[in-house]
Amino acid sequence: MTVASSSPPSPLPLRSADGVRRKSKVRKARERGDGALAALFIAPALLGFLVFLLWPTLRGIYLSFTRFNLLTPPEWVGLDNYTRLVHDPLFWDSLKVTVEYVVINIGVQTVSALAIAVLLQRLTQSAVLRGIVLTPYLMSNVVAGLVWLWILDNQLGIGNQILQSLGFDRIPFLADETWAIPTIALINVWRHVGYTALLLFAGLQAIPNDMYEAAKVDGASEWRMFWRITMPLLRPVLAVVLIMTVIGSFQVFDTVAVTTAGGPANATNVLQYYIYGSAFGRFQFGYASAMSVALLVVLSAITVIQYRLTRAGQTDLG
Repeated sequence: MTVASSSPPSPLPLRSADGVRRKSKVRKARERGDGALAALFIAPALLGFLVFLLWPTLRGIYLSFTRFNLLTPPEWVGLDNYTRLVHDPLFWDSLKVTVEYVVINIGVQTVSALAIAVLLQRLTQSAVLRGIVLTPYLMSNVVAGLVWLWILDNQLGIGNQILQSLGFDRIPFLADETWAIPTIALINVWRHVGYTALLLFAGLQAIPNDMYEAAKVDGASEWRMFWRITMPLLRPVLAVVLIMTVIGSFQVFDTVAVTTAGGPANATNVLQYYIYGSAFGRFQFGYASAMSVALLVVLSAITVIQYRLTRAGQTDLG
């Protein structure tokens, strides 16, 4: 008869538990290290946001309730600046001029950029052409404005000389109340259309090519594929691009400053230029801040409406 020998319990479970605890400690230490590294990388951008965006915004909102001329301490006046704004015909005229500029700029720029993006995607893959399209965007707004001011000069500009050689009359593009805002809008279309086109081109690249191939097999034309495939699937990207370009267009300033300075007869006195003139020309910083806050509210409302109407957060892919 054999007796089973008793053996001590295996220590493996204890070792396994110790290993799990050590791995957990290592993981937590690694996560703390990653968090510290992430905070280090985020810190410069966060500091810039706080110093150059958040603090000026809060300071501007406060100043909008004061009378402030930069030479004396701000004097609290409550809603007086906003009451003045509501009854200021020049403010409403500037807002109307700005809306006219935005409509022309966004309308022409969006259609042109979409056409360029589709052509780049459907007809060519040349990186050289994409670079050429982007070239005007590399020029600053001030330089672009000065160049076009010379080109469109009524007496010496090469643009009017070409018109005259073709048998047309000279046009005072930047000196006529009718032509001034459309001209400035088209100057900025020329500068920004390449960048907008590349944003839309990136959105087109995300559309599966299988859809176009299947549509071709079914006999669909390029025009039909554009409306049935390209536009629905590009909608989220197009919506975001529209939001960005509309916000940027409402903030037009530098092109006006170097070409027309708000003239002739306030025909190009866009809201940003009126705010600048009130603050640094007449030292009415409180009133200028109130107009800036009003512009912020208008842009916020337009952005929310655009986002809802275009369903920018939804996609038809997938």
